[in-house]
Amino acid sequence: MQQPLAAPTVGRRAPRQGRRALLLLATVALSVTSLGAGAFSLALFTDQETVDGTFSSGTIILDDVKIDGLTLTTSNMMPGDSVTDDVVVENDGSSQLRYAVTAASTNADSKNLRSVLTLTVKTIDVTTPASPCNDFDGTTLFATATLGATTAVFGDPASGAQAGDRSVNAAANETLCFRVSLPIGTGNAYQGATTTTTFTFDAEQTANNP
Repeated sequence: MQQPLAAPTVGRRAPRQGRRALLLLATVALSVTSLGAGAFSLALFTDQETVDGTFSSGTIILDDVKIDGLTLTTSNMMPGDSVTDDVVVENDGSSQLRYAVTAASTNADSKNLRSVLTLTVKTIDVTTPASPCNDFDGTTLFATATLGATTAVFGDPASGAQAGDRSVNAAANETLCFRVSLPIGTGNAYQGATTTTTFTFDAEQTANNP
C-alpha cells in the first residue's frame, strides 16, 4: 500500500522567517533611534566668555637733570667763605618714593680739606621761597657737620622707612638748600687744598615697604 506523502514544511518555515525579518527591522529601528538621540543630545545651546587682565608695574624715578643742577663747585675759598645752592628733588615716577642723601669726599692731595669743610642742608626758604635759598632760613635737615670721608646727610639708603628719610609723591617735588662752608678759623695747613664731594640721592618705593 502506498504511503501518504508528508505534508510540506514550507508553511511552517515561513512564519519563522517573518519573525526574523521583524526582529531585524526592530533592531535597525532601535539603532537609528539611539543614533538620533545621541545626535540630538549634542545640539545644546552654549555660551563662552573671555576677559583679559593687563598688568603694569609702577616706576620710581628721580629727575636726574634737576638733581644735577646742584652746583657747589667753587675755587679760591677763603676762611669764612661759603657756597650755597638749591636742588630740586622731583619724583618723575608713578608712585610715592622716599629718599636719603649721603656724601663721600676725596682726599687726593692728602691735605684733608674734607675734615674742615662743613655742610648744612635746609628745606626751602620760609621768608623768600621764590628765591629758594636766598635767606637760608628753612628747616634744618643736617646741621654744620664736617664732610669727612663719608657722611649720612639725612635718612638711610637701607630698605624700609628709616629716621630722616624724606617722601615725595608721584609727579611732585621739593627744594632743598645745601651750603658748604670753610670755617673762619681754618689754618694755613689747608691752603691750596682740594676735595671733591659726591652727593648720592637714593630713592625707593614706599608702597609695601614699611
